[in-house]
Amino acid sequence: MCDVCVMNAVKERMLSRRDFFKTSAAVGAAATVGMAAAPAAMAAGHGGVVDMSHKLSPDFPTFFGVPGISMEQQFNFAEHGFNLMNLAINEHTATHIDAPLHFSADGNSVDEIPVSDLVIPLCVVDIAAKAAEDADAQVTPDDLKAWIAANGDIPDKACIAMHSGWAAKSGDAAAYVGNDADDVKHFPSFHIEATQMLLEETTAVAMAVDTLSLDHGPSPDFATHYAWLPSGRYGIENLAGLDNVPAAGATLVVGAPNHVGGTGGPARIFAMV
Repeated sequence: MCDVCVMNAVKERMLSRRDFFKTSAAVGAAATVGMAAAPAAMAAGHGGVVDMSHKLSPDFPTFFGVPGISMEQQFNFAEHGFNLMNLAINEHTATHIDAPLHFSADGNSVDEIPVSDLVIPLCVVDIAAKAAEDADAQVTPDDLKAWIAANGDIPDKACIAMHSGWAAKSGDAAAYVGNDADDVKHFPSFHIEATQMLLEETTAVAMAVDTLSLDHGPSPDFATHYAWLPSGRYGIENLAGLDNVPAAGATLVVGAPNHVGGTGGPARIFAMV
């Protein structure tokens, strides 16, 4: 048999095997989906995807004021034929997850967050107008009640996200962190009373902010962290793109890291709208 004939025969066999596995995977996926009911927010379908993550770089503002990631090139293409970086990363930098373990003695680590809690309905509470007037603005029970009045009940296992407009400040560390002359930070987040309302009246599994912390900048006690995370829920900080998604109806897909024992970690997050 000629070389060309052999090559064509191999290609045909590879294509036929590839088609077989694609078909098998599709059937398997359909069977899996058939075994578990999709949340209502997902069942309706979506027409687009919105990136909700800031890029992870040494320039992104951090809570402690030091770069959250360093990158060292160990191999380069010119010398070795491939590129490879060694990374050193603070778990809580750029768009990232706060696992229950972050503020508890024995809560779930980031690798233990159930995957069913990572694809969830997104509810966006917009406080951008009052945050523009007051850097220490907080989501209150009244804000949550207003959202419910406009959009209906908070869906099961939802993520409640605060949109304060702060993501637009991320290129300016001084504006994003808001340190004053006394080194007190100033940025919006959730009031403890709103946090308690979500804990008592909803099945929400995640809380998200477009700022550095689940607690507002001048918080002396991290009350929201200590209430929310030990309950088994998780948090998302430095979320982006909230001005590009609706108040209700989107599905959040959280690409949480899964390093064993982690208290959180940078995440690639997107919304299906």
